[in-house]
Amino acid sequence: MVMAKAAASLARDVHAQEEGISEGYKQTEVGSIPDQWQVGYIEDFAVIATGGRNTQDRVDDGQYPFFVRSQKVERINTYSFEGEAVLTAGDGVGTGKIFHYINGKCDIHQRVYRISDFAESVNGYYFFLYFSANFYDRIMQMTAKSSVDSVRREMIARMPIALPPKGEQDAIARAISDAEQLVERLETLIVKKRAIKRGAFQDLLTGKRRLPGFKEEWSEQALGTIAPLQRGFDLPNSRLREGPYPVVYSNGIVNYHSQFQVKGPGVVTGRSGTIGAVTYVEGNYWPHNTTLWVTKFGQNDPRFVGFLYSWIGFERFASGSGVPTLNRNDAHAFKVRIPPSSDEQKAIAGVLQDINADISELEKRLAKAQQIKQGMMQQLLTGRVRMS
Repeated sequence: MVMAKAAASLARDVHAQEEGISEGYKQTEVGSIPDQWQVGYIEDFAVIATGGRNTQDRVDDGQYPFFVRSQKVERINTYSFEGEAVLTAGDGVGTGKIFHYINGKCDIHQRVYRISDFAESVNGYYFFLYFSANFYDRIMQMTAKSSVDSVRREMIARMPIALPPKGEQDAIARAISDAEQLVERLETLIVKKRAIKRGAFQDLLTGKRRLPGFKEEWSEQALGTIAPLQRGFDLPNSRLREGPYPVVYSNGIVNYHSQFQVKGPGVVTGRSGTIGAVTYVEGNYWPHNTTLWVTKFGQNDPRFVGFLYSWIGFERFASGSGVPTLNRNDAHAFKVRIPPSSDEQKAIAGVLQDINADISELEKRLAKAQQIKQGMMQQLLTGRVRMS
């Protein structure tokens, strides 16, 4: 009997190795999962229903969240559901990619699916994580088209879900929730920093707020006098990405070249295509013929000019019914007030540069946090990494 069990165990191990399955894992319709995990269909552990409201029922300052066929959550003064639920759009733009988790009172659009009343063996937030990560792939497998127009109930009802033991579900949900909260905190902080940046640009680049130690009157000048613009240069496609010199296009630095056309520092903006973006370049560079570049700065600080031109918004000078083109004459005639002292210009540029650096650092932290969260989901929701 013992030998028979050993032989059976050995046979399973050999089969697993042949199938590329690690020891302690089994092959299921959702892929390889730990032996202790189960696979369940949504209709077997949750209730699937739809709402009864229309989009026009929303109220701007409503008391309750109102889930419509959008990632944006509207408001309403009624509620038809109270409890824990996962919601997804039944049709419309973003079908299969819009998901919400709620634990409270809400109302729901008639073409939004509500998955709720989870069995005691299922953590609702774990389900939300797994469902939102895998549902789009499922519905794409069930349609012959390249996009999804609508979701049928059976697409949800018969979707297989990998279910760890309840305690492990709870631990996975807590871990990923913590990672999501970090992402949300960073996103909120970046929004606040960008609002501060907009205010600083408005105040410092108009003279509304002066930095300590500067009292000279600002003068009104046309942009063509401050830092005139000239069309960029045609670029041979050979030797791209082979050199150290950035090639600046209308939407910024795209690639590099073995030669340069203009000595830095430089300020470049779009002439055609993307209008409004402004790129500051510290070293020598090649301004592409889709751009306009500053030919001379005079006594003005180049970085200050870069911030000034970015704040102005050159898209206001775009013209043409097809591909927009920047009207250089209109841009050159536009008048602004600037400080006569290059020292004040440098001081202003320094403050704005510090704000940009703070935002850039936060964006790097956010990208890392998002990467960590995504990695956690890939590892934890498949059982590759276990939560004790």
